[in-house]
Amino acid sequence: MTKFTKILAAVALLWLVAVHATPLMAQQYYDFQIGQLYYKITDTTNHKVAVVSGNNKPTGAISIPATVVNGGNTYSVTSIGERVFSSCSGLTSINIPSSVTSIGESAFAGCSGLTAINIPNSVMSIGRYAFYECKGLTSINIPSGVTKIEKWYFLRLSKTDFY
Repeated sequence: MTKFTKILAAVALLWLVAVHATPLMAQQYYDFQIGQLYYKITDTTNHKVAVVSGNNKPTGAISIPATVVNGGNTYSVTSIGERVFSSCSGLTSINIPSSVTSIGESAFAGCSGLTAINIPNSVMSIGRYAFYECKGLTSINIPSGVTKIEKWYFLRLSKTDFY
């Protein structure tokens, strides 16, 4: 076998391994899926989960439930993870339950179809760039209970706003 044939065979073998491993690698970032949303268990003792990124981008009007049931356990949804809805241009509205206490970094960044959001009083922290480049966002309610908003670059509606 020539050197070129060996290299070609090695590349083909690596490609096969990568193709079959991709679904397994995607699974490691979430524990279960219900509807369009993916969840990661954050506290097994107190049954808490975070909404996290999965294989697909949610679209339309999304309502995050306060609790979810999986494997016979009921979990409280307490956070929205990093980049969960990032670049979900098809996301039009989001309902966040009062069980959520934190919104992660870049959680809604680039959601151009999102026009309004009401953050519940339970939210105490909002990660940096949470609503960055949400060009359709015209209304946002930040409750007085928010004690931490990371970085001043929280929201940018257009490129001319800060230039």
